[in-house]
Amino acid sequence: MTPSLLTPIEAKAKLAAAPGGFVLLDCRDAKELAIASVPGATHVPMMEIPARLAELDRTKEIAVMCHHGVRSGQVAAFLAKAGFPRVSSVAGGIDRWAREVDPTVARY
Repeated sequence: MTPSLLTPIEAKAKLAAAPGGFVLLDCRDAKELAIASVPGATHVPMMEIPARLAELDRTKEIAVMCHHGVRSGQVAAFLAKAGFPRVSSVAGGIDRWAREVDPTVARY
């Protein structure tokens, strides 16, 4: 299964509409998170995902976000292969989020 793509605007709307049923999973490392973050996002660095799968709720929709969308696509594919039924990648990552959703988010 190839995970779908969500625009940052779609991800923001889902996060606002269903905070208990939607997870915005930020897979960037801690240094990147210190520069820019999205309130309400869950942070699990990409390299820790396999060891921390039990922390993720398979019943919730999960959209993975990184800097530009490459790592989030890889993590979303990994989660789909691991049996997560509703997973997507945020197209353009936090960089696109900063341009289209919240210009106060730092770009790097």
